[in-house]
Amino acid sequence: MSNMPKDGWCVWITGLPGSGKSVVSEALYRLLEKKGIHAQILASDALRKVLTPRPTYSLEEREIVYATLVYIAKLLVQNGVNVIIDATGNLRSYRQRARRKISRFMEAYLECPLEVCFQRESKREKTYGAPKQIYTKAFEGKASTVPGIGQPYEPPINPEITLNTTKFLPLQCAEKIFEKILKLFY
Repeated sequence: MSNMPKDGWCVWITGLPGSGKSVVSEALYRLLEKKGIHAQILASDALRKVLTPRPTYSLEEREIVYATLVYIAKLLVQNGVNVIIDATGNLRSYRQRARRKISRFMEAYLECPLEVCFQRESKREKTYGAPKQIYTKAFEGKASTVPGIGQPYEPPINPEITLNTTKFLPLQCAEKIFEKILKLFY
């Protein structure tokens, strides 16, 4: 029985689209690797391409995508894999499900004003699998399901860490999340 893997941990990096989740997730991943800590990024946009190749972003579809994301994260954590969830998870209930089901869990909230998210999202070249120009489409009335505009974004009430991405660079955010991971899980 001593060969049973120790549970991994899971950090859900949440925030509005354009708040920096994917860039911070990648920076955290690289930082962990440098420190000899293996992790797996689970990105909702990548999962969505498999589960819902023609996404509608309806509430029912989001429920399926986030339930699946949490299920996969739980299985990985139970098998000793550390997980970084890169997902808006616009409703608290999605993230609360993860908190209930994953024993070693933390939430990292990337706080960023909607206007800044819009500016970043409209200029970014690398989308990490996210749909392009979502805020522009939302403001033009062509996309009614964008969190923060057509759908609510419910910020976490008690995240383990909150970082304002207008004040910290992605690497600084990753370093602060890493410090919190060390305090909580090591």
